[in-house]
Amino acid sequence: MQVYFDNSATTRCIPQVREVMDKIYDEDYGNPSSLHMMGVNAEKHVKQAREVLARILKVNEKEILFTSGGTESNNTAIIGCAMANKRSGNHIITSSIEHAAVLEPMKFLEEQGFRVTYLPVDEKGVVDLEALKEAVCEDTILVSVMCVNNEIGTIEPMEEISRIVKEKNSRAYFHVDAIQGFGKLLLYPKRMGIDMLSVSAHKINGPKGVGFLYINEKVKIKPLILGGGQQKGMRSGTDNVPGVAGLAKAAQIAYENFDEKQKYLYELRGRMLAGLSQFDGVRINGVTENGAGTMAAPHIISVSFPNVRSEVLLHALEEKGIYVSAGSACSSNKPSLSKTLLNIKAPKEVIESTVRMSFAVSNTDEEVDYCLTVLKDLIPMLQKYVRK
Repeated sequence: MQVYFDNSATTRCIPQVREVMDKIYDEDYGNPSSLHMMGVNAEKHVKQAREVLARILKVNEKEILFTSGGTESNNTAIIGCAMANKRSGNHIITSSIEHAAVLEPMKFLEEQGFRVTYLPVDEKGVVDLEALKEAVCEDTILVSVMCVNNEIGTIEPMEEISRIVKEKNSRAYFHVDAIQGFGKLLLYPKRMGIDMLSVSAHKINGPKGVGFLYINEKVKIKPLILGGGQQKGMRSGTDNVPGVAGLAKAAQIAYENFDEKQKYLYELRGRMLAGLSQFDGVRINGVTENGAGTMAAPHIISVSFPNVRSEVLLHALEEKGIYVSAGSACSSNKPSLSKTLLNIKAPKEVIESTVRMSFAVSNTDEEVDYCLTVLKDLIPMLQKYVRK
């Protein structure tokens, strides 16, 4: 039995998406910037994709910027906004548990002379709102806080963050990295006070290498990629037509029967949590509550088993056909300790024994039960070999 519980790292590109993309590769392969009919047909796919995504988010079509994925979307929002607004101020705020695709641009901007405040979080990973109130000032031009933490699945209070920011400084922009939240939560940027929002296709059963950035039309932002002036000069380069169309199809499917899908994911998460609670000394990192209305995303569990190193457990599970990750996929190959777990004050021994399980609607109760059965055999055996 093969069980894939690493859907926060990436998801399987589903047949409906591949079908749309294959048609474009085979038939509508023209350059969307070309004036002939092949170009016009290709451009129609881009236009339709923009319409689909704008309808899901309840925004204007012209506010959707296609990118190569979540990292580029985050970089464009953060660096592009900072560079365009540096005359208004040089202060930026983010949280201490952001993804590297946010933290690295922040480091870059610090090197350019910007001042960055990193907000603390509580033991569940929720941003300290009092610290946010104190941090926002006249020089603040941008606040960037993720929607769902990619390691522990905590949902940040986005609307409350926006309200605080706008009350303290109405000129400051609010960016949300929604790469783990889009497709799992209902997100309406205009209603929620979000000025920019980043999304990646391969997290929602779409293709790798494509994403988008919602940019409110009032946001002052500079492009990072210059050239032929595509997408109204905001991102030059030939449009990735198959990828864009695949992204839109994946998003459309993700939000069909949304309530049922979200409920099902919470049920899978709850079933796994109930099973994990039977293990001695087990620790769930982040929010332990389950279900809509909680601060927990429906698809992520971060779990630590005492005296079992995460890499050892990961490979032991792999031998049984079960795939999980040791934290974030983007940091799994790095020896450094998880910044997220450090910032929620998890002890070193907990951090070194943490794995992440992340679900998709294609997962089943049987897969959860199989995983729990395997763990019941593996954990006691692996704990016998702990280094003294």
